[in-house]
Amino acid sequence: GMCFHFTITAKAAVIFVTLQYNVTIPATEEQSAETISLYYYGIKDLATIFFYMLVAIIIHAIIQEYVLDKINRKMHFSKTKHSKFNESGQLSAFYLFSCVWGTSILVSENYISDPTSLWRDYPHTLIPFQMKFFYILQLAYWFHAFPELYFQKTKKEDIFRQIVYIGLYLFHIAGAYLLNLTHLGLVLLVLHYFVEFLFHISRLFYFSDEKYQKGFSLWAVLFVLGRLLTLILSVLTFGFGLARAEDQQLNFSTGNFNILAVRISVLASICMTQAFMMWKFINFQLRRWREHSSSQPQSVKKKFVSAKGKTSRKERENGINGTVTSNGADSPRSRKDKSS
Repeated sequence: GMCFHFTITAKAAVIFVTLQYNVTIPATEEQSAETISLYYYGIKDLATIFFYMLVAIIIHAIIQEYVLDKINRKMHFSKTKHSKFNESGQLSAFYLFSCVWGTSILVSENYISDPTSLWRDYPHTLIPFQMKFFYILQLAYWFHAFPELYFQKTKKEDIFRQIVYIGLYLFHIAGAYLLNLTHLGLVLLVLHYFVEFLFHISRLFYFSDEKYQKGFSLWAVLFVLGRLLTLILSVLTFGFGLARAEDQQLNFSTGNFNILAVRISVLASICMTQAFMMWKFINFQLRRWREHSSSQPQSVKKKFVSAKGKTSRKERENGINGTVTSNGADSPRSRKDKSS
C-alpha cells in the first residue's frame, strides 16, 4: 500500500515542483548540436507557483530568524524602525537575487547586445527553462507577500500601501508572462529591481548609522533615470517594434496579443505606474527636505559644534541638505518648483 501511495503522490508532486508544458526542439544543423527544451504557460503553472510560494515563506522565515532578528537585537530599534528594517532586509535579499539571476538570463540569451530582441519574433510563446522559472518564482514571491502581511503582524495603516504595491507587481509580472512579453518584462524588472535594491540597501545602512546618506542621493538620480529608461524601452517596443510587426491579428492559439488596443493598454498601464512612482518619489523627497530643515537648529548644533567648533548656520544646512539636493540652502525654492 505504501508503495502505491508513493507513486500517486510523486506524480502529484511533479506538477508542483517541476515546470510544466515543455516542448523539445530537435537539433538542427545550423542551430546547435543538442536538442533544446522550451516551455510555454498553462493552468498547471498555478500549482508550481503555489509550491514555490511556500518555499518563499520558509526562506523568508530563515532570513528573519538567522539574520535580521540577530541584528535587531543588537541595534535596539524603535518599533517603526524595526519593521522598516525587516522590510528592507527581506527586499534587499530578494532584489539582489532577482537582479543577478535576471541579468545572467539577459546575458546568456543575448538580449542585452540586441535591443530588437524585445519585440522581434513576437509572440515569445516558447521560452527557455531559466526564463520560465524566473517568472514562476517572481509570481510566487509576490504572492507569498500576502500571507507575510499576516505573519509579520503588519500595522493596519500600512496594510493598504503594501497591498497596492504587491498588487502592482503581480499585475505587471503576470501581464508580461501571459501576454508573451517576457523579454521586455525581464529587462524592465531587472532595471526596476536594481534601483529598488539600492534604496533598500541604503536604508539598511542609514538605520545602522545615520551618517550614511550618500546612498539615497545616488538612488535618487538612478530612480529618475530608471523611470526614463523604462518609458523609452516601452515606447520603443509598443510604439515602434510591435506596431510595425506584420502579424497583428489577435490569436489565442498562437499567443499573439499584438493588436492596437492591447498595445495602448499595456503602454498606458506602464506609463501610469511610472507616473505614480514619480509622484510618490517627489513626495518622499519633499518630506525629507522638510524633516531636514525642521531638525536642523536643534540636533545639528550639537553634532557640528562638537566636531569642529562653531559653524555658521548656512554651512550646517549645506552639510545636511547636500546629501539630498545639490543646492542645500535652496530647498524651499526647489520645493516650490516641484509642486508648481
